[in-house]
Amino acid sequence: MVSRSYSNLLDLASGESPTFGREKRRFSRVATVTGVLSELDDDNTNSVGSDAPSSISQERMIIVGNQLPLRSHRRDNGEWYFSWDEDSLLFQLKDGVGEDVEIIYVGCIKEEIDPEEQDDVAQTLLDTFKCVPAFIPPELFSKYYHGFCKQHLWPLFHYMLPLSPDLGGRFDRSLWQAYVSVNKIFADKVMEVISPEDDFVWVHDYHLMVLPTFLRKRFNRVKLGFFLHSPFPSSEIYRTLPVRDEILRALLNSDLIGFHTFDYARHFLSCCSRMLGLSYQSKRGYIGLEYYGRTVSIKILPVGIHINQLQSVLNLPETVSRVSELRDQFKSQTVLLGVDDMDIFKGISLKLLAMEQLLLQHPATHGKVVLVQIANPARGRGRDVQEVQSETYATVRRINETFGNEGYEPVVLIDSPLQFYERIAYYAIAECCLVTAVRDGMNLIPYEYIICRQGNKKLDEILGLLPSDPKRSMLVVSEFIGCSPSLSGAIRVNPWNIDAVAEAMDSALMISKAEKQLRHEKHYRYVSTHDVAYWARSFLQDLERACRDHVRRRCWGIGFGLGFRVIALDPNFKKLSIEHIVSSYKRTKSRAILLDYDGTMILPNSISNTPSSETVAILKSLCRDTKNVVFLVSGKDRETLMRWFSSCDKLGIAAEHGYFVRPSQDAEWETCISVPDFDWKQTAEPVMRLYMETTDGSTIETKESAIVWNYQYADPDFGSCQAKELLDHLESVLANEPVSVKSGQHIVEVKPQGVNKGIVAERILDTMRERGTLPDFVLCIGDDRSDEEMFEVIRSAREGPSLSPVAEVFACTVGQKPSKAKYYLEDTTEILRMLQGLANASEQAASIANKQASPASPVSS
Repeated sequence: MVSRSYSNLLDLASGESPTFGREKRRFSRVATVTGVLSELDDDNTNSVGSDAPSSISQERMIIVGNQLPLRSHRRDNGEWYFSWDEDSLLFQLKDGVGEDVEIIYVGCIKEEIDPEEQDDVAQTLLDTFKCVPAFIPPELFSKYYHGFCKQHLWPLFHYMLPLSPDLGGRFDRSLWQAYVSVNKIFADKVMEVISPEDDFVWVHDYHLMVLPTFLRKRFNRVKLGFFLHSPFPSSEIYRTLPVRDEILRALLNSDLIGFHTFDYARHFLSCCSRMLGLSYQSKRGYIGLEYYGRTVSIKILPVGIHINQLQSVLNLPETVSRVSELRDQFKSQTVLLGVDDMDIFKGISLKLLAMEQLLLQHPATHGKVVLVQIANPARGRGRDVQEVQSETYATVRRINETFGNEGYEPVVLIDSPLQFYERIAYYAIAECCLVTAVRDGMNLIPYEYIICRQGNKKLDEILGLLPSDPKRSMLVVSEFIGCSPSLSGAIRVNPWNIDAVAEAMDSALMISKAEKQLRHEKHYRYVSTHDVAYWARSFLQDLERACRDHVRRRCWGIGFGLGFRVIALDPNFKKLSIEHIVSSYKRTKSRAILLDYDGTMILPNSISNTPSSETVAILKSLCRDTKNVVFLVSGKDRETLMRWFSSCDKLGIAAEHGYFVRPSQDAEWETCISVPDFDWKQTAEPVMRLYMETTDGSTIETKESAIVWNYQYADPDFGSCQAKELLDHLESVLANEPVSVKSGQHIVEVKPQGVNKGIVAERILDTMRERGTLPDFVLCIGDDRSDEEMFEVIRSAREGPSLSPVAEVFACTVGQKPSKAKYYLEDTTEILRMLQGLANASEQAASIANKQASPASPVSS
C-alpha cells in the first residue's frame, strides 16, 4: 500500500498523482512556516489506513535531530558546499545500523541559508548526503532554541528552578509556541520522506520532545523511538513546568523511550505515575508503560563513543607531534586534566576551588602538580555564561598568583577552541581526568580519556613506554553525571564538597601503579565493548521489538492538539451504539442485566459514592419490567448496598464481588461458596494495619468476607512500593489458608478463594435456564479488572446451553482500554444515558400494553 505521505502539496492541488516511496524527486520549496501539519491531517486524524503492515523488517531509518551531522562551507564564489561532521553522534551511530539499511537525516543546518538558495541546498543535501534540512526562520529559531530550549528546558532538566527572573527567567508562553511550531516544521520534513509502513523513525533529544505527537497523529502506527540525551529531573522539579502534561503525553506517543541511566528513567516513570496516573511494570527484562492500550517501552542504555575515529586521530602525525611537545612542556610535572563546556552545570569553578584546596593542604604538590582545564565555548548564551567565565578567570588568576612561581603555573586554562587532535594529546599525557559537573546527561569525556590512555605504538615510544608496559589511568567523576554508574573503577565525588574532591585528587595521585592498571583495564573493557555502534544497535533492536505488535492492533486517534493520543485495541472492540442496543432491547423477551457500581454507575474517585436519585429511578424502572432480571454486582458490603437501594424491590444484589447474593429484596442472602471460617482475618488484619500505620493516606476496609488495604490517597510511588511489599508479606503468612491475595487499582485485597464476579454471572444465567427462560438479551457493564471475569463468562456463554441461540450479548466496559468486553462507552454519563434509554423503552412497552389491556371506551351516539 502506498504511503499517504505526500512530498509535494502542489501535486494534490493540481490533481496529479503524487510520487511515493524512494524515487529521487525534486522537493517542493522546503517548508519555512508552521501550520502545514494541520492542513495535511485534518481529515485523517483518526485514520488507520495509512499504516498498512509491512513484510519488510527494517529497510530505512529516519534519524531526526536538532542539527544535521554536516559541516557547512562557503566557496570563494559564494556557493555552499557541505561535508560530514564526523564528531556528530548522529553520524557516528551509523556504525550500529546494518549496511543494508538506508539512513535519512532530518534536521537544521547551523548556518543561515538565504531563502533563494534553500531549494538548491535542500536538493543537494538530499542527493549527496540523504539529508533533509529544516529551514527555520531566524527569529523563530532564536525563540525555539535560545528561548525555550536553553532558557526553560535545559536549566530545568539540570535542576535549576526559575525562582526569580535572574534564574532562567519566568515561563514565556510565546517561547513555548515557537517550540511547538518548530517541532511541527520538523514533522513536515519527516512527512516528505517517510513511508510509514516500512520506515523506523528515531528522534533525538529535548529539542524535539513534542514531535512524536505530530508524527503519531499523522500515522497511527508509525514505528517511532525517542532518546533523551539530557538528564530527566525528579518529579518535584519537572512538575513545576507549566506544560508538563503536554510534554509527557507527547513523549508517550513514542513506541520506545531511551534514557542514559536508571535514575532518569525512574524520574520519568514517576512523573507519568504522579501526573498522569499511569502504571508500569517490568516485562521480561524491559520496563513497559501502559498507555491507552499501547505499551510504551522504556530503554536504559548509556551512549558510547566512536572508538575507531578516536584511534585514527591518535595515529595522526600531528597528534604524535603535539604529544611530544606536551611531554616536554610538563616534563617534571603530573598533569590533572579537565575538559568542560563553559556553562554553569559543568562545575569548572568547583574543580578550581578543589585544586586550590589540594595545593593548600598538600604543600608537597607545589611545582609538581598541574591542572590543565580546557574550557570549550558555551553552547548557550546569557548572563549566566558571562558569570561563569568571570568567576573562572578570577579563580585561576588567584590560584596562580598564590601558588605559582617562575616556570610553574598550577592551573593552565585553555579557553580558545582546540583541534580534536590537540585535545587527544592532552588526554594521552594526563595522569588523571577530572569531571566534576554538577549535573550532566552523560558526558563522554571519561570514555575518550580511557581510550587515549590505552594509546598506540607511536605514542608509547614518545612517552617512553615499552610495548609490554601496562596502561594506566585514573578518573575522578561527579556522581551526578550519566556515565558515573558505568565507571565502577572511578573515584566518585560530590562536586559540591570541595574538601572531598580535593582528597579524591590527592588519592588519584597517591594510588599505586598496580591499582591504576587494574582500574584502567576494567574501564577499557567496558568502554571498548559498549561503543556508539553497540548503543545504536541495541536501541534499534528494542525499537523493532516494541513495534512488532503494530500489525495486530487496531488504532483510534483521539484528543486535540498536544492532547492527541492513539488507542490501540482489539479490531472487534467498538463503541456501543445506544440506538442499536435499545432496538435489540425492544425486540427481546428474556433479559439479563448485570451492572457494576463504582466507576460504572458512579464516577470513579468521587467524594460522595451514594447513588443519585436519577440512578435509583433508572434501576427501579428496569426492575419493573417483568422481562428483566437486573443484578447489581459490586465489591461493596451488603449492608451499604441494601441501604442505598432499599426502594428497588426487585433488584438483585451481589455484594463483596459475589460472595453474598440476593435475587430480590424479599429473598434471603446466600453465599456463592462455602467458607468454613474466617480465622485467617486474625492473621491478615494485623499485617495490613502495620502497613496502614506506616503509609500515610492509606486505609483498611473490613468486609464480612474480605479485607482491603486502600492506598488511593497515599503517595503514588511509596504506596505502590508498600503494596508490593504487603502483597508478598500476605502471600507468605497466608500460604496455607484458603484465600487469594490480589492487587488491584490502588488496593491489596484478601478474600476467600473462588470468589469473583464471574461466579455471579454463571449463577444468574444458570438460574434463568432452570426456570425455563433462556435469555435472548444479556447486558454486562463494568469498569475495572474485577469485571473482566464477568465479561469472560458472558462471552463464553454464547457457546453453551445458558443462552438462547439467537441471544444478543453486550459486554461493555467504561472507557477505551484493553478489555474482554466487545463494546465500550466513554464514561458514567454515557452509561446512565444508555440505561435511561432502556428504561424508557420498558415504560413505553408497559404503556402500550396497559392501553391494549384496558376495556374499550363507549362510543357516543
